[in-house]
Amino acid sequence: MLLLRRLPDFVAAIILLQTLYFKFTGAAESVWIFETLGAEPEGRIGSGVMELIAAVLLFIRSTAWIGAGIALGTMLGAIASHVGVLGIEVMGDGGLLFALACIVAICAVAVLLRDRARMFHLWNSLRGHQAERA
Repeated sequence: MLLLRRLPDFVAAIILLQTLYFKFTGAAESVWIFETLGAEPEGRIGSGVMELIAAVLLFIRSTAWIGAGIALGTMLGAIASHVGVLGIEVMGDGGLLFALACIVAICAVAVLLRDRARMFHLWNSLRGHQAERA
């Protein structure tokens, strides 16, 4: 049951980690994407670092919601780039990169919804500390 509950965390993290190889090795497709966006190499490496951080946080139960937030933000940028600039299909991939970004985004939303109590607990504890200082 726990594995099923954590499935969105693991799916998102595995997809994020799998695509890092292409970003960090400078694969032609990845370089083309970020050149087209005017963000090569900084955007490629920077988004790769963010995706690595998100993936690690997604594997840890207590920080999965933080990783999901980072992953969702990163994937919304990727989805917007595909829809607005790159197109759904990139270099003949049949829309695979776009589909993977959508899957990660959906998994991230699932994690955020599941762990919303953790987020609100942190928010309320931070607000409580601010009230004590005032």
